[in-house]
Amino acid sequence: MSSPATASTPDKSGMSSLPSGHVHPRPIQRGLSLIELVVFMVVLSAALAGVLRVFIQAGAHSADPLQRRQALAVAEALLDEIEQMSFTWCDPDDPNAALTVTSAAGCASLPEAMGPESNETRAATPQFDNVNDYHGYAENGIVDITNTPITALSGYSASVAVTAADLGNSYYQLTAASGAVLRITVTVTSPDGNTLTLDGYRTAHAPSPAI
Repeated sequence: MSSPATASTPDKSGMSSLPSGHVHPRPIQRGLSLIELVVFMVVLSAALAGVLRVFIQAGAHSADPLQRRQALAVAEALLDEIEQMSFTWCDPDDPNAALTVTSAAGCASLPEAMGPESNETRAATPQFDNVNDYHGYAENGIVDITNTPITALSGYSASVAVTAADLGNSYYQLTAASGAVLRITVTVTSPDGNTLTLDGYRTAHAPSPAI
């Protein structure tokens, strides 16, 4: 005696479902083809190469923290040395240098000018004796005040510029024309080629018509 046929039952959407006891077939899973995988790897490699190039260039042009700290120490030391020098209307060798002259016109024979006087140097006698004597000073390989090379700093260089400057605010102003203010700019270059610049200001202690 044959068993009755099992009829499929319609689901809510009106479509017939599989008979009871039957398993739904799994959906077909489609992966990447070989061509798609190769294309993906090529695109990913190109993107990574671009990112790495950016990091390499940034690293090559960034300052070495140790060298930057050393350059800062050199600049601070040189700026401090210059700021401790005399700043007078007359060269300290002039008889009137210590008098209450109010301009270079009051000097006997040696008014101060930008840059060192004849034969003056930082280390040898006669030495720099005024702030503006350092204008134009440069050293390739750092040396101390006795002109002794500092071996650990042989790869560094330094230069100095001294210029007349304005200083003050709306209530109290010293102008560059007064000659009473100098701006000292020290620039140090480290072995990796990066530069660091420090600025400082020095005002005249001798009387000035602008004060």
